[in-house]
Amino acid sequence: MTVDFSPFLPWPIIAIFAVIMLGIAAYAIWRGMRGAWIRLIAAAALLVALANPLLLQEDRDQLSTIVPVIVDRSQSQQTPERIKMTEDALAQLKDRLAQWPRIEPRFVDATEPSESDTPSTRLFSAMASAIADVPPARIGGAIFLTDGQIHDIPGLNQALGFNAPIHGLITGKANEFDRRIEVVRGPRFGIVNEEQQLFLRVVDDGPSPGGMATVTVKLNGDEIATLQATPGQETPFSFKVPRAGNNVLEFSVAELPGEITTANDRAVHLIEGIRQNMRVLLVSGEPHAGERAWRNLLKSDASVDLVHFTILRPPEKQDGTPINELSLIAFPTRELFVDKINDFDLIIFDRYQHRGVLPILYYDYIAQYVQNGGALLIAAGPEHAGEDSIALTPLASVLPAAPTGQMIEKPFYPRLSEEGRKHPVTRGLDGSDQEPPHWGRWFRTVDVEQPQGQTVMVGADNHPLLVLNRAGQGRVAMLLSDQGWLWSRGFEGGGPSVSLYRRIAHWLMKEPALEEEALTATASGRTLQIARQTIGDDPGNAIVKYPSGKTVSVKLAQSEPGLFRADKKTDEIGLFEVSNGNLSTLVHVGAVDAPEFKAMISTTETLKPLADKTKGLVARVASSDGGATVPAILPVRGAVRVADNQRMTIRLTDETVLKGINTLPLFSGFVGLAALLLAFSATWWREGR
Repeated sequence: MTVDFSPFLPWPIIAIFAVIMLGIAAYAIWRGMRGAWIRLIAAAALLVALANPLLLQEDRDQLSTIVPVIVDRSQSQQTPERIKMTEDALAQLKDRLAQWPRIEPRFVDATEPSESDTPSTRLFSAMASAIADVPPARIGGAIFLTDGQIHDIPGLNQALGFNAPIHGLITGKANEFDRRIEVVRGPRFGIVNEEQQLFLRVVDDGPSPGGMATVTVKLNGDEIATLQATPGQETPFSFKVPRAGNNVLEFSVAELPGEITTANDRAVHLIEGIRQNMRVLLVSGEPHAGERAWRNLLKSDASVDLVHFTILRPPEKQDGTPINELSLIAFPTRELFVDKINDFDLIIFDRYQHRGVLPILYYDYIAQYVQNGGALLIAAGPEHAGEDSIALTPLASVLPAAPTGQMIEKPFYPRLSEEGRKHPVTRGLDGSDQEPPHWGRWFRTVDVEQPQGQTVMVGADNHPLLVLNRAGQGRVAMLLSDQGWLWSRGFEGGGPSVSLYRRIAHWLMKEPALEEEALTATASGRTLQIARQTIGDDPGNAIVKYPSGKTVSVKLAQSEPGLFRADKKTDEIGLFEVSNGNLSTLVHVGAVDAPEFKAMISTTETLKPLADKTKGLVARVASSDGGATVPAILPVRGAVRVADNQRMTIRLTDETVLKGINTLPLFSGFVGLAALLLAFSATWWREGR
C-alpha cells in the first residue's frame, strides 16, 4: 500500500496557507498565548483535509517466464536417427515444462530460408524473432534442440539481449564419423579435347579410420577413372573435355560403415566445353548452284575452319589442256584422308561421286573415321543414283540409306516426319507448323531403300529426304536432295536452311542439346527444372532422389512434340539425382560450398562456451535405446549464479502486470468531519477556560 494526495486546492495556495498558519502559531507560542498548540493542531488538520490524502492499493498479477525452445529442422537434422531423437526429446521437454505453470515456453521450428541458395543453420536468428515482443526481464532462459551445427552463434562478448542461461540439447551420438568429398577448385570452361585439371579433397569429420579413400570419377555418366586420395589433402585430377556444351564431372567416394550420412559422398563439377575452332572438310564433286550455299554457311561462322575442294575436272577427261591451267591447288588426298583425317570434326561430301579422284582404299579410311567417332554429312544429288555413287564404295558400311538407282523428280514441300516433329534437329523449324509448310518447294530427291536410323524429313510421296543415323561411335547424316539452295536463294519465300544445316552439323558433332534421347536437369533457386527429350512416346515420370535419400516421382508434361518438362520445388539443398528409364543426370541445388554441408557430425563444442558464460547446460539427449532423455528443469528466483551439471536452470521473472488500483480517502466523510470538529471544539473549549 502507498499514500498519495489529491488536493482540493493547488499546492501553491495550500503552501501559502501553511506559511500563514505557521507564522501565526509561532507568534502565539512565542507570546505564550493560551491554546496556541491546540490552534496549531486545528490548522494542521484543516491543511491535511485540503490536501486530501488517499490510501492506494495496487492489484497486480505475476507474469509468466518466457522460455524460447528452438528446434533445429535444418537439413543436417534430417537423418532418420536424428529425426527420432528430436521428436522424442521435444515430447519430453514439453512434459517437463508443462509441470511449471509460471513457465511459458515458445516452441520455434528453425528451418532454412526457402529462397536461400546457401543454406545454413541460423538458430539464434530464429530465437531473436521469437522473443522480439518480450521484455528482457521476462526471459528465463533459452533451450536449443540441435545437432550443434549452428552457423550464427554470437561471440562471447556480444550481447544476447537478455540475462538468462543458454541450454543446448544435442542430438546425435558422441564420436560420430562422416566422410565427404568436395571440389576445391576447377575450371568452369574448357577447350574441347584439351587437357584440364581440377583439385578435389576427401574430408573426414570426426575420428578418421585412416588409410586411402577410393574416388570414382564419371564424366557425362561414363566412368573414366578411379583415384586414391589421402583424406585432408588436395588431389589433382586431369581430364579432357569431350564435347561442346555442358559436361558433368561426378566424383563419388566409397561409403564407409558407420558414417552418419552418404548425402555428401558425391560432388559434381560442371564445365562448359568450347570448341576453339571447328575443322570442317567440304568436298564438292562438281560446281553446282548449291555449292555456294554450303560454303557461305560455313564461312559465316567465325568458329569454323573450312577446308573446301571442288572437283572441276575428272581425271578421265583428256582434252589436252595443260595441268597448270586446270587446278588452282593440287588436291592433297593422302594428307587429307590418311594423315590428317582425324583432325577434322566434320567431313561433308557435296554431290560427290567416285571417279578415281580418291583411291578406293580411302573410302575405307573414311568409314573407319566415322566408326571411331567422326561425323559425316552426305548432300546427295543425281550422281548418288548413278554408277559412280559413293554408296558403291566401302563407305557404304556407314551410310544409312542405299540408293535404288532412281531419281524422284516432282515438285514437293519438304515436310517433317512424325519422328522429325519430335527430333531436336528438326523440331520447331520455322514454317513447319503449317500445312503446306510455310517455305518454298524443292523439285527432286534421290530414291533410296528403307533407311536405317531416323528419317526426320520426307519429300514427294513421303520418300526419305533427311536421314540421321549412328555408326559405331560416330554419326552420319544424309540429305537426299541437292536443292536446299532454293531456300537460301529465297525461292518461293525461301526456308530455314541456315537453321537446319547448323542443327545437322551440331548434332553430328554430338551437341548435348540436340540428343534425341536426353534427360537434363537445371536448378533455378530452389526449383528443379527437368527436361526430357525423346522421339518415342510418353517417357513416364521422372524419379528425383533428394540429398537426404528420399525419392519423389515427378510427372513430366509434354510442352511440345518430343519434349517433356516438369518443375519441382525442393525443400533441400545439395546434390539431386534425376532418372527416367535408363537415363539419369545429376544437378546441384544451391551453392556447392554451403555451410550446411561443411560438417554433418553432431557436436557439443559450438554451444559450450556460450552455455558456460550464461551458466547453462549442454548435454546429449541420446539414450541407449535410440531414443532421447532430457535433463530436468530447475526454476530459481533471482540471478543464476551457479551452473547445474544435471539440470537446466530457468530464472523465474519478478515482473508483474497492473490490473487495477483501489483508493481509500483518509480525510473525508465522517472521519474528516469528526477530526475537524474535534480540533475546533478543543480550541473553543480552551478559549472558554
